[in-house]
Amino acid sequence: MKKVLITGAYGLVGNVAYRRLIQEPALYDVYGLARRRQRSDRLPAEGLCEIPVERLFLADLADFGAVQHAVEGMDVVVHMAADPTGRQGWESVHASNVLGTYHVFEASRLAGVKRVVYASTIQVIFGYKAEEPYKSLFEERYGDLDPDRFVPINHLQPARPLNIYACSKVWGEALAHMYAATHGISCIVLRIGWVVAEDRPRNRWALFHWCSQRDIAQLIERCVAAPDELRFDVFFGISNNRFTIGDIRHAGEVVGYHPQDRAEDYLR
Repeated sequence: MKKVLITGAYGLVGNVAYRRLIQEPALYDVYGLARRRQRSDRLPAEGLCEIPVERLFLADLADFGAVQHAVEGMDVVVHMAADPTGRQGWESVHASNVLGTYHVFEASRLAGVKRVVYASTIQVIFGYKAEEPYKSLFEERYGDLDPDRFVPINHLQPARPLNIYACSKVWGEALAHMYAATHGISCIVLRIGWVVAEDRPRNRWALFHWCSQRDIAQLIERCVAAPDELRFDVFFGISNNRFTIGDIRHAGEVVGYHPQDRAEDYLR
């Protein structure tokens, strides 16, 4: 059994992951960390999975001592907590996504945590929209693309963020690589696509980067359960859409991620 802590457990993706893992009580002993007991505005009340008081750590990521207390004794930390948009400005991004993420990695190192699964964002590659064929995706010109010849961006290509939120996520990806290479922690980066409360793409622009809740939950579980030999990697969390801006085959080859949903099925 693996003892797992999910930060941001009352956020949308964090709560989806918590709900998935507790369905396997013989495999995972699951805990949550949140700033408060109230759900995120992005998480609908009807979809909330309540976390028992004895399994919930209330902590601000800027409080290193509180983060240390939460990660103590954990085998895996799934780090989902963040300022999810950057709309509150640099101070919020810095506290949650820069300082807070460092605290999670450093506390995990000190506590002997074996693996950190880090939630990055698909936005770290949105800078590729300036060039084809990705420009066609952003302009919703899907008919101009040949699915048999379209080549998604892979995990080895450099990040190209376009806003301060995405920049903060690149910082987290760099931390993951450093802690894996220097401190021996297994660190897995997830570049998560557009996961929404209604669990369906909101418009045609979402078709190339939408991810269903059950698909992202599957990917997170695959990363938690991956062999110890997996030391560092980067996976794209996108559903099995006709076009995906990021390559999802790599996650399938390495951890057995096989998304079940497809954006086009909702927008025909």
